[in-house]
Amino acid sequence: MRERTVWETEKLISEACGPDRTRKMVEIFDELSDTLCKVADLAEFVRIAHPQAAHSQAAEDACVSISGIVERLNTHQELYCALRAIVDGGDKFPMSSLDQHVAQLFLFDFEQSGIHLPETERKRVVALNDSILQVGQRFIAGAVSPRAIPRDSLPQNLRQFFSVDGDQVLVTGLYADSPNAMVREAAYRIYLHPDKHQEYLLSEMLSSRHELAQLCGFPTFSHRALKASTAETPDTVNQFLDIMTQRLHKRAAVDFDVMKKLKAATNTGSTEEDLAPWDTPYYTHKVKRDWLQVGSTEFSPYFSLGTCMEGLNILTNSLYNISLISDELAPGEVWAPDVYKLAGIRTSSFF
Repeated sequence: MRERTVWETEKLISEACGPDRTRKMVEIFDELSDTLCKVADLAEFVRIAHPQAAHSQAAEDACVSISGIVERLNTHQELYCALRAIVDGGDKFPMSSLDQHVAQLFLFDFEQSGIHLPETERKRVVALNDSILQVGQRFIAGAVSPRAIPRDSLPQNLRQFFSVDGDQVLVTGLYADSPNAMVREAAYRIYLHPDKHQEYLLSEMLSSRHELAQLCGFPTFSHRALKASTAETPDTVNQFLDIMTQRLHKRAAVDFDVMKKLKAATNTGSTEEDLAPWDTPYYTHKVKRDWLQVGSTEFSPYFSLGTCMEGLNILTNSLYNISLISDELAPGEVWAPDVYKLAGIRTSSFF
C-alpha cells in the first residue's frame, strides 16, 4: 500500500502541475489527500492493534513514510504555485463557493509549513517536521513501556503483585484499581519515576516545535497548531481552561472531600488529609460503584458489540449519511476471528 501510494501521489502531482489538466484543481487535491490519509489511518490502526511485531513494524514504517510524503508535499513549491494561481485568479473550470473554501484550506496547510520561505529555510522546515514526528513516536512508545527495577529494591511483600523477570520487577502501569494502597503507591512512584531519556526526547521535540513555529512566522508552536481551529489562539484556550477551572473548583472540592472520608472510613489509622495522587482513580471508581450500586456485569448486556456498532451506525448515518455495512473478508485479511471488517457506504447525497 505504501509503494502504491507513492506512485499514485507522484501521478496526481504531475496532473496538478501539468498544462493538460481535465478537472478542477480542488478535486485533484482532494484525491491526493484521500490517497495519503486512507493509508496513513489504516497503517496507524494496524501499528497499534496488530499482535504480531512484524506487521506492527511494517505499519509503523508506512506511517513514517506517508508522514514524510505529506511534509514534503507541504513544501512542494510547484504544487503550491499551481494552487495559489487558482485561489488568486480562479480555475479554468467553474468553482463553487465550497470549492473555493476547500482551496483556501489547502493553501493554509501549505503556508503554515513555510512554503513562502527561501529554499534553505523550507528544507529546514521539512527536516524539523520529520524530526518532530520520529522523536514524538519514540517518546510516546517510551511513555507506555514497562518500567523495570531491581527486585531487591522492592519490599518482598509487594513483589507478588508485579511481574518478575529474573532479577527485575516489571511495572506495566499504575495499578489504579488495586485495593492495596501500598501497591498503588509503589506502582505510581516506579511507573512515573523521572526518566532521563524521556526527558531528553521531550526537550528535543519541544525545541524543534518552537524552532519550526518561528520559522513559519508564529510566536509559538501553540499559535501554529491552533490556527484555523475552533479555538484559533492560545489565549482563547487559556480563557476556556480558566473558566472551567473556576466553575469546577467547588464541585471538585466536594468530590475530594467525599474520597477523603471514604479513605478514612476504610483504612485504619488514615486521616482525611492524606489522600494521595495514587488514591484518586481508585476512590473515584469506588465511590461511583458504591453510589450506583451496580456492577459492570449488570449493564454490560446493554453494550454488546452488536448494540455498540448499531449505535455507531446511527451516528454516522445521521451526521454524514454513511452506513456501516459488514463486508466480506478476503483470505488473510484479519489476524483473529473476532476482528470484523465494515464498509462505509454513502446512502445518499449529503448536501
